[in-house]
Amino acid sequence: MSERPRLTVLSGPSGVGKSTVVSFMRQKHPEVWLSVSATTRKPRPGEKHGVQYYFVDEDEFAKMVANGELLEWAVFAGNHYGTPRQAVLDKLERGEPVLLEIDLQGARQVRESMPEAQSVFLAPPSWDELVRRLTGRGTEPQQVIDERLRTAKVELAAESEFDTTLVNHSVEGVAAELLALLNVV
Repeated sequence: MSERPRLTVLSGPSGVGKSTVVSFMRQKHPEVWLSVSATTRKPRPGEKHGVQYYFVDEDEFAKMVANGELLEWAVFAGNHYGTPRQAVLDKLERGEPVLLEIDLQGARQVRESMPEAQSVFLAPPSWDELVRRLTGRGTEPQQVIDERLRTAKVELAAESEFDTTLVNHSVEGVAAELLALLNVV
């Protein structure tokens, strides 16, 4: 009998490739459910309510927080983001693997409310590689890049808080390791 799936939280510094790894993995294994966050930010062109995000207003988000409906939540760039608790619990109850791709603050909140969750830290192969990824786009002003690098240092220092560390040498390799941790073959 296979082990019952548990919530897996994937976190790591900005630029490490979390979204890329998750997208690659879900192309081959769509049965891995990636939680859809609620947000107060306005939809971007092509985004659909309930697909990329649940788009809610400030009042609705505040009610969700007050009613304990979110596993974790944070404010980022002036908008609120959070993970609806019930959808995660429903999927786990049905025995489906659930993955949350969230920041360090969110990972810490989930650990408080669901200590049985498996926490996975996605690390870059090296600091130099992370710097290259964060500066390589060439689309952001130096001030934004410097802030991302400062934040990345703080996030990297939290690696020991996680159950497992995966190093992103290759998207395909790290996706396979993540699938193994999720008990998806």
